[in-house]
Amino acid sequence: MLMRTDPFRELDRLAQQLVGPGTWSKPSAMPMDAYREGDEYVVAFDVPGVTADAIDIDVERNMLTVRAERRPVAKADDAQMELSERPLGVFSRQIVLADALDTEHIKADYDAGVLTLRIPITERAKPRKISIGVGTGHKEISG
Repeated sequence: MLMRTDPFRELDRLAQQLVGPGTWSKPSAMPMDAYREGDEYVVAFDVPGVTADAIDIDVERNMLTVRAERRPVAKADDAQMELSERPLGVFSRQIVLADALDTEHIKADYDAGVLTLRIPITERAKPRKISIGVGTGHKEISG
């Protein structure tokens, strides 16, 4: 078996072993991208090797929480692990959402190890024109 060594990958692996796998009380970080596309915000999370039923998405007030758990793959009884670099355990990310986002209509899709959330922008936060009224008379308030 041909194996290349990468000292930095080995350091990352050792650091992960020291920290240990993520747990529900202390999850590991989950990489993400966030950007605006038209009238919605898009947030994409990398969760390769995780099944859709092992992902939880919660919104409480303006706090979005995404949790995913990568579980070990079942192996035959006579299988011997030669190399294990893929982290197992719980991964999580929390994001504070702006008031301008509509948390009632978030859409979630999962494809090829990427969880994509689309969060619409509320109508009141969209740009709009304000018309200016021209008045001819002055009103006086007396009381």
